[in-house]
Amino acid sequence: MKTIANILWIIFGGLALAVFWAVVGVILCLTIVGIPFGKQCFKFADLMLFPFGREVVYGDSTVSVLLNILWIAVFGLNLALWSFVIGILWCVTIIGIPIGLQVIKFAKLSLMPFGAKIV
Repeated sequence: MKTIANILWIIFGGLALAVFWAVVGVILCLTIVGIPFGKQCFKFADLMLFPFGREVVYGDSTVSVLLNILWIAVFGLNLALWSFVIGILWCVTIIGIPIGLQVIKFAKLSLMPFGAKIV
């Protein structure tokens, strides 16, 4: 089932989102300061390509907490809020619930990407 869901996800926008996040990651990696943020964008691109059947696992470290605070201030809060709203809108219909749950998973990752691993 997850293979079919991932194929449908790619066809209906997942590939475009993955390419977008990869391009943003490359742009951020052009500067020394942006490299940690660019690496997180590559993590988003990876999740956007095949979200079904994957989990986001969080670890703790002081560095990741500090970088997450900086991320939330610059990108994270706005990105997480919009992703959550879009996920809720997808969940309004029965057919859209699986897609909405994946978008909400992305909202959680977009709020605190540092220290998170996709398994």
